[in-house]
Amino acid sequence: MGTTGPVTGNRDDGWTFRARAVTKVYANGVRANDGISLHVAPGEVYGLLGPNGAGKTTLVKQVIGLLKPTSGQISLGGHDLLADPAAARQLCSYLPQAQVPIDSFRAREAIVLCGRVRGGKRAEVEKRADELIEALDLGEWRGKRGIGLSGGVKRLVGFAMVTVCPGRLVILDEPTNDVDPLRRRMLWQQVRELGDRGIAVLLVTHNVLEAEKAVDRVAIIDNGRLLAEGTPSAMKAADRGHLRLQLMIAPGRDAPQAPPFARRARLAGRTLMAVLDEPDAPDGIKWAQEAVASGVAEEYALGATSLEDAYIELTGHASGHEDAGRR
Repeated sequence: MGTTGPVTGNRDDGWTFRARAVTKVYANGVRANDGISLHVAPGEVYGLLGPNGAGKTTLVKQVIGLLKPTSGQISLGGHDLLADPAAARQLCSYLPQAQVPIDSFRAREAIVLCGRVRGGKRAEVEKRADELIEALDLGEWRGKRGIGLSGGVKRLVGFAMVTVCPGRLVILDEPTNDVDPLRRRMLWQQVRELGDRGIAVLLVTHNVLEAEKAVDRVAIIDNGRLLAEGTPSAMKAADRGHLRLQLMIAPGRDAPQAPPFARRARLAGRTLMAVLDEPDAPDGIKWAQEAVASGVAEEYALGATSLEDAYIELTGHASGHEDAGRR
């Protein structure tokens, strides 16, 4: 996870992270990244969204020096991370998808040790570790060894290890995997606070609905290419004036055809999602009510369109747990 001193709360625009035309082609000809360019400013939480296999983790491995791009540039502030991969590991904090190996360590001990390795002063690291344990509701496990912790608790401990003494860029790869819904909200709040402290955060995920609440800007990638980039509001601009109708199909029943006035519709698991024009909302509600009354559906919901609708339109994939079968 690298070694560097703690980052202060002051923002310094000189520490912007930049990837320029990054391309990675493997020996077998697979083009995992295809000319990806993006930047993350200090204090910004930047979401890198895409289905599994889109090329997100490949890009991250190039940032931290585990893979070398076929072409392109990667920098953090004035540091060329390709020419100096050691600097990448010093300046970046990274939470991988895989669980951190802490079986032999107690939870608090692992967090403090990681902060000390990264150059933090003992008193400051211990204080910050206790703050994170409280903020993530990990108090009952603080003295337990990793081997006895659930996957979700290990994930939260790993997040605390990475952020107790963060680098200039914090990279979080699917940080909420295995985490229960209550502590997910706590984790997202801590992600947002990293940005408020002036730290650049690169958030890698396929859970669009959760990420939308935490990020300042997002990039959607698929098949190694950047499809769209912007604020969540800008990404949803094409769906202004539209609503999302969700119909939860009853077990053992086939999904009905979407109403003819739906602009588009998609079945994700047992949920039929349709996008409607706002004037068609009354007809949409009537259609959904009839489906519930006939036993085809258990319930329905009508609300504003979300970033997930733009994501599905661009990639053709559902997000979050609905996409889990493609891992």
